[in-house]
Amino acid sequence: MSSSRIPTPHINAKEGDFARTVLMPGDPLRAKFIAETFLENAVLVNNVRGVNGYTGYYHGKRVSVMASGMGQPSIGIYSYELFNFYGVENIIRIGSCGSFDKDLHVRDLILAQGACTNGNYNAQYELPGTFCPIADFGLLRRAAALCEDAGLRFKVGNILSSDMFYDDANSGMRWAKMGVLGVEMESAALYANAARAGKKALCICTVSDSFLYPEENTTAEERQNSFTAMMKIALELA
Repeated sequence: MSSSRIPTPHINAKEGDFARTVLMPGDPLRAKFIAETFLENAVLVNNVRGVNGYTGYYHGKRVSVMASGMGQPSIGIYSYELFNFYGVENIIRIGSCGSFDKDLHVRDLILAQGACTNGNYNAQYELPGTFCPIADFGLLRRAAALCEDAGLRFKVGNILSSDMFYDDANSGMRWAKMGVLGVEMESAALYANAARAGKKALCICTVSDSFLYPEENTTAEERQNSFTAMMKIALELA
């Protein structure tokens, strides 16, 4: 940890304000909901640009939650600063995603074993090939076991981290042909930052929208407040 870099341009917390494990939803209001609903003695430790971060206790274990914003550049900044300057060891993304898979319905979970991307985040590493960002296996294995014990519907596999929400080429189903389960916008950058820092990361997504069953799609309020199964799995991991 490099305390000389604290506070950062994007996080005004003090050294030691974050727990070793940070839950990271995209939505700042989801972070607030988690802190107020599940954490005891939650304290606001960051409020730069409205991206509030909290640290409290879940069943006696110290844990933090802070939003990432939308897209790989945004989560790239926050996860980099948490891993490299604040001593965070584990980041668990708890987000929403669209599903390509016929067996996945709204409110089912995807545990992202790997993260494909159409973005250019990994070009910074100047690798002589294509880097495959993956989850930490220990976190992934434990998350799958917790989902099974809770009787939740879930799948483990590849997810697509897209730089485009509105995809003019409508390329989603081409990824589906390669077994990719769904699409979101952050995990590939999170996994890359974890790999570079020698830390651990996992993405757990709740299916909020389906490309195959559009009649099931959820509202913004539902995405903010009702995806509690995913939140509880992440808290148990912490």
